[in-house]
Amino acid sequence: MKKEFHGHHPFFKEFRRPKYNVPINIIENENEFEVYVFASGFTRDDIKITVANDVLLISGAKTLPEDYKPNFSRQEFPVKSFERSLALNNKVDAASIAARHENGVLIITLPKNEEAKTQEKVIEVM
Repeated sequence: MKKEFHGHHPFFKEFRRPKYNVPINIIENENEFEVYVFASGFTRDDIKITVANDVLLISGAKTLPEDYKPNFSRQEFPVKSFERSLALNNKVDAASIAARHENGVLIITLPKNEEAKTQEKVIEVM
């Protein structure tokens, strides 16, 4: 019933089964954004990055041994899967996005479109 009612509309995403989020840092430079995704325990083969409808989707999934059943008293990072999405707001040249994986951190470089590059403008106060 819920699926028929909510469908796949982005607004209702929060009502679906939650996926683990991973921490990210985003740095904005003059010509690009750099997204640092803390993906400890995930290899580059476990990670998938896609762009659709001006949204960057970063996900990771891996198969764990069948006998892996920890009794967490607290869990703050994912061990099986994660998913993050970022709206690009037409500021990024999607065809030029690049990614690399270093020491458990996924680094995604998002080159800016010409229109999105920082241009200083003085605003007169009236």
